[in-house]
Amino acid sequence: MSARTTVQAFFDPKTWTVSYVIADNATGCAAIVDPVLDFDIKSGRTSTGQADRLLAFVRDQGLQVQWILETHAHADHLSAARHLQEKVGGRIGIGERIKDVQATFKKFYNLERDFVPDGAQFDHLFQDDEEFRIGEVQARALMVPGHTPADMAYLVDGAVFVGDTLFMPDVGTARTDFPGGDARTLYRSMRRLLALPPQTRVFVCHDYPPAGRQAAWETTVAEQRNSNIHMRDGVGEDEFVRMREARDRTLEVPMLILPSIQINIRAGHFPPPEGDGVSYLKIPLNVLGRPVSGLAGAGRGASPQDHGLDHP
Repeated sequence: MSARTTVQAFFDPKTWTVSYVIADNATGCAAIVDPVLDFDIKSGRTSTGQADRLLAFVRDQGLQVQWILETHAHADHLSAARHLQEKVGGRIGIGERIKDVQATFKKFYNLERDFVPDGAQFDHLFQDDEEFRIGEVQARALMVPGHTPADMAYLVDGAVFVGDTLFMPDVGTARTDFPGGDARTLYRSMRRLLALPPQTRVFVCHDYPPAGRQAAWETTVAEQRNSNIHMRDGVGEDEFVRMREARDRTLEVPMLILPSIQINIRAGHFPPPEGDGVSYLKIPLNVLGRPVSGLAGAGRGASPQDHGLDHP
């Protein structure tokens, strides 16, 4: 980024997720984007290895965390937002349409009556084009639905953090086959991002590298427009929609989608403990099929080959 801000990426090879720390060099204030809480699906145990990497960086650099930003309710990993907030503070923010996602999943999981889908589990719900600050640096929240109805991108000092909307140019774009997802809407959201200045740096939330390439997470608007395999210049809306909908029909249910969403719509809180003091996740039986139905989140699984990677 510019001399005014720095960004540090943290790649999680288990979920193919990239988290970021954005720092204002003048004030030492920072934002964390899309943090990962480790989860072992075989044992049901959580741990904080990935989150602790972010914490160590924040503490080593003497940063003051103002924001913990979620681009959407992820389904490929559990959010570490609440754990990080307990350690270093900061306000947890997400797009205001998280309320739509919460309403879908309250019904899907038959959640407890006390769970209210009003977004109050988060500290701040961003509206489209809302401006905010990281220290003295101006930032802007951009609504980019299509993958899910609640996706947001964050524009900070000549860089945009796009969540699951765009991937690296040789991987393409996000799936749109969850309730509230829509290929035409995604196309228009991506065109909004690609209308930013060509030199704008683009930071993606996931990478599923093709064979022979190491994981990567930074590109530019110009590179996306020139070579994104799904969205380069010259690809029209109807062509994209036909391709995207056809690909989505072939994708499997992501491995961690069922445990992740019920944590992430709570801003990283676990479900309330039951009478024995233990929190439980719910797994609806005989509900999901192929193609995916009844879900409204993002997601991939433990390996790109097995769980939803969009191969070229």
